[in-house]
Amino acid sequence: MKKIISILLFCTLLMTACSGNILESSADIPETQLQTETEIIPAKKQTSIFDGHVSNTVISTGNNYMTDAKGGKTFRIYFPVEAAGKLEYQFYFSNTVDSTWERGRYTYAGKSGGNYQILNAHIWTASSPDSDDASEPVEITFDGSPEKTVSPDETFWSDAVSLAVPEGKYLVWEWTLDGEEIPCNRMTELAYSYIINTDGTAEYYMDIPCPQLIGTNRNVRKKIVCFGDSITQGAQTTPYAQNFWAAKLSESLGSDYAVWNIGCGYARASDAALSGNWLERAKSADIVTLAFGTNDLIVGQYGQRNSSSADEIEGWLRTLIQELKNAGCQVIVFNLPPFDLEEQTENVRKEINSRIPGIAEETGCAFFDWNALLENPDEPGKALYGGHPDDAGCKIIAAAFLEQFSVLLES
Repeated sequence: MKKIISILLFCTLLMTACSGNILESSADIPETQLQTETEIIPAKKQTSIFDGHVSNTVISTGNNYMTDAKGGKTFRIYFPVEAAGKLEYQFYFSNTVDSTWERGRYTYAGKSGGNYQILNAHIWTASSPDSDDASEPVEITFDGSPEKTVSPDETFWSDAVSLAVPEGKYLVWEWTLDGEEIPCNRMTELAYSYIINTDGTAEYYMDIPCPQLIGTNRNVRKKIVCFGDSITQGAQTTPYAQNFWAAKLSESLGSDYAVWNIGCGYARASDAALSGNWLERAKSADIVTLAFGTNDLIVGQYGQRNSSSADEIEGWLRTLIQELKNAGCQVIVFNLPPFDLEEQTENVRKEINSRIPGIAEETGCAFFDWNALLENPDEPGKALYGGHPDDAGCKIIAAAFLEQFSVLLES
């Protein structure tokens, strides 16, 4: 089982509650970059359709693109699980695009998915895509049927099934669909993902339609939703290694916590502020990490030609904070990380970053300064670990987050 990190606020090291490796000690984080614990104003948690279900994978399951399966295509993805063992699973789906890809020429936030048919769906376990130890497939049904017709913007659940996932193995999801414009997740080598050819061979494919929640009914201390863009999703970390910061956070907290990663590549605050199904999923959490703004600066709001201003980004962040607070979530607002931007855009990043701590204080949220962790102190605005932080940068982010929010996570 994963090791559960028990973090003491005023300690200088992250200690484990049971024997195991320490993710990162605070001695490895520059003293000037450590934040103190922030008191977050408690709120009454509102009911959600996701009550009784928590995510059991750190792989992002947001919809940030579309794919076609005209004539029938079989898609397969290998999900690492947060908690091994025998659990009841139930899968949730949304036939709407969550976030805008690039400038929205093909897909954009709120775009309706097309009509499509689920012909069959199965889950099983395996050690790797190349292993020969796959378990017997378990059929997934929808209101008792292996087939389902899905309408634009429809949301739905599968029936519940039981599956035992041994420690170190993947939960394998496979389904055959027929239709066009099916919302999907551009995986970019975060999870092993394939199209299965008619001869049974697997061909790598990154535009994979998948459930938006790999849900289980396990009891956890806290439900955490990581809500953001490609940095939250995990882009440009080591392929298939789960070394992005949300995954390292989950690894350190262990299976007593559920981390639901809904980060989407190219996403922006203006996408999330549309208050669609994507935001509704975030509202199910006890704690939400809110990390948007970079793509608002670089490509701007869908339908607009210019990058977004500090005032616009602040407005969208305030909308998201209010929506999440109204749902009873405890919100941790991140500032904008360094991204080696041109001077004019960098000046806007500095401006919004100067406002975010005050926004957090005013709205009763916590503030996480990952810019201080990731920016080159000798060259402000330049990224130490890449615009999309690499494995080393993500390890530092997770360790600093755990150090700062130990009391909140343990409460």
